[in-house]
This record gives sequence, structure tokens and C-alpha cells, in this order.
Amino acid sequence: MLPCEALNGSSELEDAPQPLKCFAVHTRTKSSPKWEEVSIMDEKNIPIRTYQVCNVLEPSQNNWLRTDWIPRSGAQRVYVEVKFTLRDCNSLPGVTGTCKETFNLYYHESNEDRESYIKESSFIKVDTVAADESFTQVDVGDRIMKLNTEVRDVKVTTKKGFYLAFQDVGACIALVSVRVFYKTCPLTIRNLATFPDTVTGADTSSLVEVRGSCVNRSEEREEPKMYCGADGEWLVPIGGCFCSPGYEERGGACKACTAGFYKARSVDPACAKCPPHSYSLRDGATVCDCHTGYFRADSDPASMSCTQPPSAPQQLISVVNETSVVLEWAPPRRLGGRSDAIYSVECLICKSSGRRSISNSQTCLPCGSDVLFSPSQLGLRTTRVVVSELKAHTRYTFTVHARNGVSRASGAGSAPSVSVSVTTNQAAPSPVSMIQVLDVTRHSLLLSWQQPDRPNGVILEYEVKFYEKDQKERSYRIMRTFSQTVDVTGLSPLTVYVFHVRARTAAGYGDFSSPFEFSTNSDPFPLIGEGVNSAFLLLRAAKNIYITYGAVQLIYSHSSLLSSLLSLLLPTGVKIYVDPFTYEDPDQAIHDFAKEIDVSSIHIEKVIGMGEFGEVCSGRLRLQGKREIYVAIKSLKAGYSDKQRRDFLSEASIMGQFDHPNIIRLEGVVTRCKPLMIITEYMENGSLDAFLRKHDGQFTVIQLVGMLRGIASGMKYLSDMNYVHRDLAARNILVNSNLVCKVSDFGLSRVLEDDPEAAYTARVGHIPIRWTAPEAITYRKFTTSSDVWSYGIVMWEVVSYGERPYWDMNNQDVMKAVEEGYRLPAPMDCPVVLHQLMLDCWERERAERPSFSQILNMLDKLIRNPGTLQVCVSVVPEACVPEWSVYEWLQSIGLEIYRETFAAAGYNNLESLLALTHQ
Repeated sequence: MLPCEALNGSSELEDAPQPLKCFAVHTRTKSSPKWEEVSIMDEKNIPIRTYQVCNVLEPSQNNWLRTDWIPRSGAQRVYVEVKFTLRDCNSLPGVTGTCKETFNLYYHESNEDRESYIKESSFIKVDTVAADESFTQVDVGDRIMKLNTEVRDVKVTTKKGFYLAFQDVGACIALVSVRVFYKTCPLTIRNLATFPDTVTGADTSSLVEVRGSCVNRSEEREEPKMYCGADGEWLVPIGGCFCSPGYEERGGACKACTAGFYKARSVDPACAKCPPHSYSLRDGATVCDCHTGYFRADSDPASMSCTQPPSAPQQLISVVNETSVVLEWAPPRRLGGRSDAIYSVECLICKSSGRRSISNSQTCLPCGSDVLFSPSQLGLRTTRVVVSELKAHTRYTFTVHARNGVSRASGAGSAPSVSVSVTTNQAAPSPVSMIQVLDVTRHSLLLSWQQPDRPNGVILEYEVKFYEKDQKERSYRIMRTFSQTVDVTGLSPLTVYVFHVRARTAAGYGDFSSPFEFSTNSDPFPLIGEGVNSAFLLLRAAKNIYITYGAVQLIYSHSSLLSSLLSLLLPTGVKIYVDPFTYEDPDQAIHDFAKEIDVSSIHIEKVIGMGEFGEVCSGRLRLQGKREIYVAIKSLKAGYSDKQRRDFLSEASIMGQFDHPNIIRLEGVVTRCKPLMIITEYMENGSLDAFLRKHDGQFTVIQLVGMLRGIASGMKYLSDMNYVHRDLAARNILVNSNLVCKVSDFGLSRVLEDDPEAAYTARVGHIPIRWTAPEAITYRKFTTSSDVWSYGIVMWEVVSYGERPYWDMNNQDVMKAVEEGYRLPAPMDCPVVLHQLMLDCWERERAERPSFSQILNMLDKLIRNPGTLQVCVSVVPEACVPEWSVYEWLQSIGLEIYRETFAAAGYNNLESLLALTHQ
């Protein structure tokens, strides 16, 4: 027998050591345990306990030894370290075939310690353990123990605890100690984040993600985390924390800034010394306080020195020029250590000419808002300002204040200033702003005007200059009058005259007014000149009559006069557009141009979108005596204002005046109950731009031209009625199931859905830049010609299948490019003739653009002659060959001098040029 040695049975998974015990295991042979517990002395003469077995003479040994129940304590993989001795079978005589030099390690998981007997089949084998060193009988006699140490790992994840078991199959072995442990990544601090003691993962290759928590006085800059490896080592940290303001990192912790130092932001690396003219008296300062008399603006960083307000401006001088004053001054002697000094000018008008204190509110009052300051009255960076539009012969006091970023923070009251008093000189009057015609005959015009806004003294007389428009001021006449009217006689009948009026005071004549044009036509109305809006002044009894015909406008409020006026003024059979916004009562406009529909005739089926005023639905309309039709229904949402109601109804008043197959048809309105509704025909395919994008490349060129022809036909109808659309774009064209395109969106106040940059109100406000002609953007001059420009953009949208005009360019870049002559290139596979028509629509001079009638004729010719649509513009050179001669091609690229060289080389047509090489 081997000498007995103690067995160390403690486990790092348990609070107290747990010895191995020799428990019976239910085996197939039901043998009793053969392990023996033996006490021996180790080499230091300390008694130890061992379990040993040495039944090497008997075959088929199956001896089991298992531990107590070991709680898992959260471990997912445990390690078993076994120290043992093993007898060399060769040193034992007569044991051939029955002696073994290995034993087996098993484990069994369980939720509780209640299993006194466990079947052999319930254990799971971990490994067969062999000895690296064995001993012989001689070794034992000499006390040379060959101690072996083996470690095996076990994955335990399903139950609360487990048992270990050792199976002897015929070896001479002694178990000296068994240590059970698991691995953790120890508590650590990295990047100012604390990571707790963490149990490793279940698999040898698994990583456990652990989120750290910021140490005291710190805040997270990026989520701190690390991964715990299976070997119990932390991997490279990710993210981390910053020390809070007033604290800096020292030794892995956040320590307060000492007195005289500060830290304003957590991202700052360390505490910094207080900047000049500031201090901190306590630890943990986030900002240094300013010394007395010094200040810091709200926008100043904490690292900036404390500064002072400026002193007063110096050397203020003034130069008077009639009713203008030029003020100049020198910067303050002391700027307070800053470079952001600004100036403001205070203007006081004084009633007396004597020197009075400017603080006397009875003698000096603030100047009116009509006084102009150039470049500005407030926030001046320069030391010079021009004050104009002052009253003549008036005393003014100007005070220039100096401020900087800490003037308001200083609490010092008003800013340091310097003042000067001046008296303006005499000055000529300002121009007359408006001339009106009171009466007209074939040979005379009775004119009237208002006194100039700024007479600058007593008006002594007025001077009227006039000439025939065709003469262009080459020959003019002058009339003078003391009143604000003049009767100009001796004029030619049916002739347009241009009039200018100016006033004279003791200071002399002022400037002439802008030109006003009037005609001696038997009907007394002014004509619209370039950039001037004027109106028919018909019959004084028929006031407020307003219609539109060409460039002529009339105002009306009495609908009973309308038919008689139209019959007198318009050619027979001409239909004109009447602006509904001229009605005082929008309900009257609706009554004149739209049909009221009983709400019971409408059946709403589903919501198809949201408009500016409310929901847009589809449904059916069944009127008495007519077949049921599908319709679109726009409704006015609850809580609308009077303006929203007027704008909503005005679109119906506009649509109700149109009757054309390429204009969206108004079926009627609902105004006698809520919600208010506008009923139009239903267009199954929705807006043209979305429809084209959905069916990209699916139409022939002839089909696309057919769509363009329909849009042009609708626009010709509108232009013939003298209606300017202002927002012609593919998004505002609707398509029905037969691919018929119809112009829509006639609301005068609308917001474009697809481009926040281009949101606009058509009457006053922003403009859809990408679709609008340059003169409409710059001067708000909307005409049929500007609609033609927009039509060219629509052509480009159609041929490109709904691509965004000018792509991702912003509005400013688009305006600049167009102003510099840039025009959209031809879309892919666009026929040359169509792109040329687009370019014609984009002529800079509006008079050079084609009319819609001409556009319609051109498209009709293309449809009748499809062969003209075969020549295209393509990015593939072989796809399109221009119908030019070789000489014309050379001429177009400035190389016509090589004409004979190309001819001698055999290049006689453009097809042959495709084979041209560099040589």
C-alpha cells in the first residue's frame, strides 16, 4: 500500500472548505466504494489527508469518489485543479492487463444538495487524466514523491450547483488535493470609469461586455465599456469619462482645482490658472471671478481676461449739407481690452435755436422714423455715419455712444458718449409721388397730385413737364402752377403723353417725379407704363370697379355694372379673367363663378392627401339627372380664420372661370354647411412629377410630347384669358387615367410641399426659384412670358421623368448660375428640337420667348412629323450624329482652317469622324 497523505478539499466556489467524501455511486455492478481516506505526514512532517486506491490485481475496477454539492455562485465555467501521485504499473509484479495509469474526472449539475446517491449514467465525463510523473516502490522508500498537477475546465451554466466525481478503473493512485475555482476580470478603473469584478463567459472564446460607471465628480463623454476575456483579462477600453467642471484627473480620480485655478468645461484637459484681472478663492472653481471694475460678457469664454467698457468716442465732428449731416469721430482712447466696440447714434430734434440742455424733454424730442442713417443707426462698426432726410432750418443734437461686450454687464448705466448740435440748411422739396387724372377729353387732361412728402419749406409753385411718349423727351413743354392741379390743353387726340411734376421752394426746385403716362383716348383711363400699376378711372358714379384685360385693370363692386362695362370695353366673343380678390365679399365671387352643391350629393370614400387648408379626399358626386362621377374633395379645416376662408374660396372662384379640357374642372362648392368644400374632377394618376418618377422610361417620345402639348394648350387658354399662373411646375399638373394632363393649383396663397426653400405666397412673398423667370425673381414682374419660362422647366421635368431641376444646387446658386447664362442641359435621350424649344423659353429677354400659341404650333408639327424627334442629344457619341457637314462641324469648334486637311484624309461626313484617332 501507498503511504496515506491528506487531501485538501477546499473550493474557491464556496465560503468554507468542503472535503471530498467517499460517496457511493450507483454503478452497473453496484460495487461499494474502494477509495480509502488515509492520514500521512508530508515532507515538512505536517499531517495531511489523502484519498487513495490501489486495486491493481483485480480486473474491471469501477471505484467512484465524489464531492459534496458545490454552489455555482454565478460562474459559467469552473476550473478543477487536481494534485495526485500515481504508481508506475511496471514496478508492480503480476499486474499485467489489470493495472492502469489514468483515472476519469466527471461532473453532474444539480439545483440543490439532496442527492445522496447519483447514478453513474447521470455524470458527464470531463476528461481522462494521466500522470506526467509516476513513482516506484523505491521512490516511496526514499520518500521521493512524484506529485502531479492537472487542471481541467468545466462549463456549468444550467443549474445552481454541481458535483465532481473521480473514477478509478484500476490504477494505484492517491488524491492529494482538489481545488475548484472560476476566473474573473478584477475590479479596475480605466479612463475615469469603474468596471466591477466580472465573471468570465461560458466559452473559452467568449467576451463579456461590461458597462463602466463614471467615478465621482466625472461625467460621461462616450459610453464607457470594456470586454472581459475568458482568461480574466480586460481588453482595450472604449469610451470613458471627463472630470466635471472644477475638477481634473489625478491618479485615476477627479480632484478639485485648487484656489487660483479653474476648469470651465468637462472637455478641458486640466485646471488652468485664472486669466488676467480675475481670481478664484475656493477649490473646485468652474470660472474665475472678475476683479472690481472688470467684467465678462455672457458670450466670453471663461479663459478670456476680464475686461472693461470703453471710454467715450473722441473728436466728434459734423458736416452739414442742406438736410443731411455727416458725422465722424475717433475711437475711444480706452477700449477696455476688447476689440468688439460698436457705436450707436442718438438723434434729438430741438424746437428752439438756443443752446439748451439735451436732457430737457420740453425742448428736444427723439427724431422720427423717417430720418435715415447710413450705414445704420445702431450696431455701427465704422466711425462714420450719414444722416439724411432731416428737416430744413431745424436744430438737431446727435449723440454717439460707445459700447462693447461688457457694457451691459457692467451695470454702469448709459454708455460713454460725445454729442454735437447742428442746424440744417435750406433744401429743395422731395419729388411728387403720385399723379392722377381727374378728367380727359380728346385734346386735354386735367391732372392732380399731392404735396411732396417732405416739402422742406413753403411750396412756391409746381412745374409740369410733358411730352408725347413717342418723342421720348426730345421735345417737351413746361407748365407752371401755384395749385396742385393743372389743365393741360392743346393735346393731340388718341395720343399717349408722359408727365413729370416737381415742386419749388425758396431753396429751389426739387427732383422731377417718376413718369406717369396718360392718353387722350375718348375713354379716360391711364395706360400701364413700364413697372407702373394704374387703373381705369371710369365714371365717377361707378367706383371700385376692377377687372383685368391685357394690361388694363378696372375696379368694380357693383356686379350689375359688369356686363355693360364688358360689352363696351372688350371685343366681341372675348372672355376675360376676373380677379376674385377685388370683391369685397368673397361669397359674391363664389356665387358669380361657382355652383353650390348640396352636401347630400357627395359621398366621401377615402383620404388621399393633405392640402394647405385641410384634407383632400376622393369620392363620388351624384347630381340629379346626371350620372355619378368620381371627384376630388378639398375641405377647409375647423378653426379657420377669415383670411383662410377667403383664400380657400378664391381658388374655386378662379377655377370656376375656366372651361378647357387641359384645365382642372371645378364641379362646384359647398359653402352652406361645414366643412366648406371645393369639388373638382378626380385625376387618377395624381401629380405629373410623381407619376413620371413612378413610370421612369416607360413612355415613347411621342407620348411625352403629347403630354407637353396638353399642358401648352391649357396654358394658351389661360394666357388668352390674361391669367398669369405664377407657379407652373410638374407638381401642379394632374394626370388622369387617359394620360391627359391638366393645369391645376390656382390658389393665390400656397406653400410648396417639396421644397422648404421655395415656400412662397404668390401675392407677396417668396418665389419658387427653380421654376421662375429671372425678371419675376428680381422685380416681381409676373407675365405670360414668365409662365413660358416656367413651361420650359416643365418640359425638362417631363423629358427627364420628374428629375429635380438644377439637382442639389441651392436657390442662391441657381439664381447666380441663371443670371450668368447657365441653362439646364438636355436630359438623356432628349430630341434636339425639344431642348432647343426649352432654350427658347429660357431667353433672358422676355420679348424673345415664344408665346404659348407658338409653342402649341411647334408641338403640333412635331407630333405630325415624328421623324424630327429621332435626332437626339446623348452622352454616347455613336448614338447621335448631328445633321451637319464636316465643314460646319469644324466651324462650330473653331477649326475651320483644317477643312482641306480633313477632306484630303477622306473625312467627308460626320459618320467617318467616329473613326478619327489622335494620329
